Amino acid sequence: MTQMCAIYKSKKRPDTYLYLPKKEDFSAIPKPLLEHFGQPELVMLMTLPSKKTFAHLDQATLLANLTDPGYYLQLPPLSPSLLAEHRIMLGLSPEPQQDI
Repeated sequence: MTQMCAIYKSKKRPDTYLYLPKKEDFSAIPKPLLEHFGQPELVMLMTLPSKKTFAHLDQATLLANLTDPGYYLQLPPLSPSLLAEHRIMLGLSPEPQQDI
């Protein structure tokens, strides 16, 4: 069985994407989420399953979320803490609270 998928990017939040089962149908998206996401910009339409692979997302998870709750929100990966990395290089704990 194939599933259509519309992929939108956020203009307000870099590397944040919204996957929907129907183009221009934002009815399943909670209003606060849509407000934080900003005006969605269509990136592409595709049919799932696809031979295309997604970074940090498997198609089974995507398909399941398109069914319930009716969308998938992909957030950017967490950036490493530069302070924690510097503390580790100095031989300290990454968390300053642990120095007490």
